[in-house]
Amino acid sequence: MKRIPKFKNEAEERSFWQKNDSSEYIDWKQAKSARFPNLKSSTRTVSIRLPESLLEEIKRLAAKKDVPYQSLLKILLAESVSKHKHS
Repeated sequence: MKRIPKFKNEAEERSFWQKNDSSEYIDWKQAKSARFPNLKSSTRTVSIRLPESLLEEIKRLAAKKDVPYQSLLKILLAESVSKHKHS
């Protein structure tokens, strides 16, 4: 097994694992299943009123992209928040 390098930050680690096969660094036959029953969800359910026409447009766009409309809404919101945060 190869030795896993030390990373300066999460971005560097992410880049490393995108380019390398983990089976060269980790013996997955030794892996054990883990459960985290007390782990709290990092999401929260919210209710929002939208004009029906907007919701239908979002659903059409989601269907074109072959993603659930709620997932598309999260993506669109995240992109918008990021854009406004950096402007």
